[in-house]
Amino acid sequence: MGGDEPSASAGRGTAVVTGASSGIGEATARALSAAGFEVVLGARRTDAIEQIADDLGPGARALFLDVTAPRSVEAFCREVGRCRLLVNNAGGALGLDPIAEADESKWLQMYDSNVLGTLRMTRALLPGLIASGDAIIVNVGSIAAFEPYPGGAGYNAAKAALRALSDVLRMELLGKPVRVSEIDPGMVETDFSLVRFGGDAERAAAVYRGVTALTATDIAECIAFIATRPSHVDIDQMVVRPRDQARAHLLHRSPPAP
Repeated sequence: MGGDEPSASAGRGTAVVTGASSGIGEATARALSAAGFEVVLGARRTDAIEQIADDLGPGARALFLDVTAPRSVEAFCREVGRCRLLVNNAGGALGLDPIAEADESKWLQMYDSNVLGTLRMTRALLPGLIASGDAIIVNVGSIAAFEPYPGGAGYNAAKAALRALSDVLRMELLGKPVRVSEIDPGMVETDFSLVRFGGDAERAAAVYRGVTALTATDIAECIAFIATRPSHVDIDQMVVRPRDQARAHLLHRSPPAP
């Protein structure tokens, strides 16, 4: 068998993953590579994505990308060229302030990264995606889009806008060889809360205390599943929660061990 066995990379094409330096983005790049895609990792932390690309081997490459900077997006997409899969993962939340104390600059940053960043990447790569003849766009949303919670209005609004973008894009591409999918995770234990709380590790850890949260790999495996369905199958939306979470703000927390 040995040398006659086909490689896992045969026939999948190129996948682009934004926000690929850690968390869901990194795990997704690894899962897609294992599924046979050539992966282009995009993020601002080039040291991190270069290490991941090295780990994945010759079928992966790392390119600097800031989805909030139009020139960065343009340069990145020129370098990528044609691709078959785009995973719009870059985004995140900032703060947990009530509306009465909202910091507009944080709201703008969240909208820019979660919504306009997805718009920029999709618009730039769409001609090549269509030209591939069988493309997939996966937008990483959140249950926050349809389950708002106190203190989360800025992030809720950004992810709700992303959900609208995904739905309209699917309608506008009807009849084109492009599928549009949205995955909406619940609680995933990554550095999400650490970023949200400005590096406050204790506050971030408290979010997950007593809860068996999802892992980045759990979500990455779902994205790989979406990306490897037959071309006539479009997973419009996938909602994935940990068993300990019934709603964004409704959790079961186990008591601390004695």
